[in-house]
Amino acid sequence: MKFLVIKKKAIYLFLAIILAFICVISFAVVSTTSPKHMYTVVIDAGHGGIDNGSIGYFGTLESDINLWYAKTLQDYFTQFGFKVVMTRDDDNGLYSPFAKNKKKDDMQARQKIIENTKPDMVISIHMNSYNDTSSRGAQVFFAKDSQTGELLAQCIQKQFKKTLIKARDSCQVGDYYIVNCTSYPSVIVECGFISNPEEEELLLKEDYKNQVCYSIICGALEYLMN
Repeated sequence: MKFLVIKKKAIYLFLAIILAFICVISFAVVSTTSPKHMYTVVIDAGHGGIDNGSIGYFGTLESDINLWYAKTLQDYFTQFGFKVVMTRDDDNGLYSPFAKNKKKDDMQARQKIIENTKPDMVISIHMNSYNDTSSRGAQVFFAKDSQTGELLAQCIQKQFKKTLIKARDSCQVGDYYIVNCTSYPSVIVECGFISNPEEEELLLKEDYKNQVCYSIICGALEYLMN
């Protein structure tokens, strides 16, 4: 009887060793085969919180549609194996509730995220607006002295021209905080004019949103191949 008890213990010990060995091997396989992020992108959904940004011809809040586009873009970049960092992923702004100048505090918080992330690129999503309601077309902006920002903007604008209705002919220098606050390649993407009634309706369509975001990631991939 004593021999059987010892034998059972030996069998259990042997099985435990085998199980531990399998777990170690499995962990090693997972560790070596798990995909590693080659590139990192910061996606910035412009405005948020008390800052609605522009208001569309039919009342669309820029802050809302920016976030909608930014989240779709996040999905696309993730599918391509990018590490994606969002400056915001909800309706709130990034400012402290105690900040005297909430706009400044919000923008400095975005800058801090960028600098801490050390990304390969920064893409800030916005919607354009102008007093002349006939103005329309997607356009990309970059910082004046940023060669990498300009190249990224050119690649995205080129894709817009290929795929979007009435896209602007070229990207432009833009004097905006989000592209001026960092040395990392940074662009502002104005996806279209929500002050234009026809384009506002277009921008609110799921298929068009997907087309815009697909064009952006195609441009980003082309930039990385240069």
